[in-house]
Amino acid sequence: MDLWDVFLSSVGPIALAGLIGTIPLALISFALGLALALGVALMRISEHRLLSGIARVYISIIRGTPLLVQLFVIFYGLPSIGVLVDPWPSAIIALSLNVGGYAAEIIRAAILSVPKGQWEAAYTVGMGRSRTLTRVILPQAARVSVPPLSNTFISLVKDTSLTSLILVTELFRVAQQIAAFNYKFMAVYLTAALVYWVFCLVLSAGQNLLEKRLDRNVAR
Repeated sequence: MDLWDVFLSSVGPIALAGLIGTIPLALISFALGLALALGVALMRISEHRLLSGIARVYISIIRGTPLLVQLFVIFYGLPSIGVLVDPWPSAIIALSLNVGGYAAEIIRAAILSVPKGQWEAAYTVGMGRSRTLTRVILPQAARVSVPPLSNTFISLVKDTSLTSLILVTELFRVAQQIAAFNYKFMAVYLTAALVYWVFCLVLSAGQNLLEKRLDRNVAR
């Protein structure tokens, strides 16, 4: 079996695993991580020292430890204290926590980038802090945070390959299984790399379209 035959026979199953495994895993983890990140970002800028301190510690732990270690702690470590978590939930928990730690700083920076005059203007017309945040500040911060958050999602799609080490059936796990069967490791892994690249190209194109649409709305 030559390299071309290996590619033709493996690209379909690998791409399918990406569509039904990798992409859903990334989408679910990103959505949960984004919700977590918003809460952590608001805690981070809170005047309440305890809340701010908790957020700082969480962000420090997530950003200071490798994602692979976080995956292993949840999947292999928790059973040692009697907490059993299946591969998919373990992957979602670890990836969501990881996204939350990094995206929180992105959202915090985006919120702080909104001029203080926006807060003062909202207070002047009688809006409270929570209403000002949801109606005035967050919509402006969302525009600023789109590019870095999009990059975070694209990186997350690639990072899902680490979940193959905790037995999650996704793109790279399927590539490993195919390579173990036909022993064509170079060809199969290059095929997997190509599929990842195509996915990232599509996501990057979507990011560019989203940014252009937001730019048009701002221009109006």
